[in-house]
Amino acid sequence: MSQDGDGIDLETSLGYLLKEASSALRAAMEAVLRPLGMTMTHYSCLELLAQRPGLSNSELARGTFVTRQSMNVLLQALERDGFVTRATEAPVGKVLPTQLTASGRRSLARASAAVRSVEQRMLGGLSEDQQVEARRILRSMVGALRDG
Repeated sequence: MSQDGDGIDLETSLGYLLKEASSALRAAMEAVLRPLGMTMTHYSCLELLAQRPGLSNSELARGTFVTRQSMNVLLQALERDGFVTRATEAPVGKVLPTQLTASGRRSLARASAAVRSVEQRMLGGLSEDQQVEARRILRSMVGALRDG
């Protein structure tokens, strides 16, 4: 219980626990990505492009939870380093679709293996059924907050 009685009890607050878990997960992922020369945003961008080739700067920014400006800076660096290519002219409207290069796919494969190892470590104490239930519960919470 908080000292003034009006706050939330951090020991029982699900929101606080989720934030703590998120922070621990991000730190662990950053630790395995750093030796690969990547950040979480860098990795997330490559993963999104692998699963949804041709996404625009705005779509990538939304998918990685950063501003369009930050994503534009990242995409310029990824393009300069040979991990992605972007059309010089928009096929439709103003959107410049982005694609992974072979080098980007190789880099992503190494990063994905590192990230999977962190997720496996995080879930190591749960049975398969508990893992399925945890995913279901978390999806339900996200849905409730987005729908409300």
